[in-house]
Amino acid sequence: MAEYPILVFGILSAGGVFMGANTSSHPDELEKQIKHSEAKIVITDTLSFPKIKNIAQQLQVLIVDTDTPPEGTKSSNILFECNEADVAFPKISEDDLCALPFSSGTTGLSKGVMITHGNLIANLCSTLFDLDNAKPGENVTLGLMPFFHIYGFTGICCSALRTKGKVVTLARFELCQFLDVLIKHEVTFAPIVPPIVLALVKSPVVDSYDLSKLKLQGIMSAAAPLAPDLRRSFEEKFPQVMIQEAYGLTEHSCITLSHCAPRHPRGIAKKGSVGFILPNLEVKFVDPATGKSLHRNSLGELCVRSKCVTKGYYKNPKATNDTIDEHGWLHTGDVGYIDDDGDIFIVERIKELIKYKGFQVPPAELEAVLISHPEIRDAAVVPIPNEEAGEIPAACVILTPGSILTKDEVLKFVASKVASYKKIRMVEFVDTIPKSSAGKILRRNVKDDLLKRLHQNSLTNNNSMN
Repeated sequence: MAEYPILVFGILSAGGVFMGANTSSHPDELEKQIKHSEAKIVITDTLSFPKIKNIAQQLQVLIVDTDTPPEGTKSSNILFECNEADVAFPKISEDDLCALPFSSGTTGLSKGVMITHGNLIANLCSTLFDLDNAKPGENVTLGLMPFFHIYGFTGICCSALRTKGKVVTLARFELCQFLDVLIKHEVTFAPIVPPIVLALVKSPVVDSYDLSKLKLQGIMSAAAPLAPDLRRSFEEKFPQVMIQEAYGLTEHSCITLSHCAPRHPRGIAKKGSVGFILPNLEVKFVDPATGKSLHRNSLGELCVRSKCVTKGYYKNPKATNDTIDEHGWLHTGDVGYIDDDGDIFIVERIKELIKYKGFQVPPAELEAVLISHPEIRDAAVVPIPNEEAGEIPAACVILTPGSILTKDEVLKFVASKVASYKKIRMVEFVDTIPKSSAGKILRRNVKDDLLKRLHQNSLTNNNSMN
């Protein structure tokens, strides 16, 4: 929705706090988010209005896409009928809240993250410090990532203004429309996620396009790990497009580590890393059990300290104290290391590591191996409880159309490429893999679905034996 940034920056300029919401959420989830944040005004469209209808009478509701809004609501056109003389703009300090994005909830309950004006400015200064002064409209960014997410809000809306660029909005990802928009609007930069990279590499539809018409200079892949084989395949298919990997999180106002830094002696970080430490940031790796700082090349939890770090979780002091320590270090929950050259590598989330017979198995590593197979379109790896091993790695796999790959062949393929303790112990073929709007695998959903399937199979087998 092209009006989205206009409304958001209007809220910020008026001293308000913007809270984006995922329209695919269940009405109960939206109601909980609205009540928890103590929202006063909801701006939505006619399609999404029914989801908040039950609590609409408690709020001011503005509808953006109609002149005849539902009873009890108003058209957002009233906002554009105002002028500056109608509004007394408050004095805003850098410590004032400007946004309350909710964390993805992939590893726990969703929480409101308090982002200040100062957080936002600090993040933009750190991430865009080395960009040359571009002419207005020269940089054309694809606005596909959802603007309610920190990736879309800071990484697209705010960044485009900072660089005087233009944003071409796209409501959802559909491969043909995606390619048509890239070509028609001469998009130069596309912030995307690994599932889209996967589609660009593996879909035969792409081969029907004249890729020489693309003006695309770079993509940013973030929100989830980009498998090395997938990266290589993309580079072979789109040799003129630079891949910029990045690492960020809502609690750090968006980008934290970046792959591309033209003023760095090397210019770009090593492939497979998530980048360099950005200006005005401090980074350390600690032993999760003791909190002790670790040396280079030692695997530990990534901690970050900077002016980008959130003030905390709204009305949740316990979660805030568990995440940000007394010295201001944000504990990310991600496991990785920094090498001798200053490149940072992220291996896995602490809570997502599979504990197999005392060994730690990173699901993302196994997923990268799986999707390197030409007949596997996508995959997710989750832990399944096991009496002997504690947990075993189980894979949910989507095959390419027409594939006759068997489960045993998948097991043998992975076993040929990893240490024995990392081997996949179970495979299930599925049609879809649940993912968040930012492209992250929803592992809890995958695991729950898999356990239900295994339970159903067990019941079926027992019945057939009786």
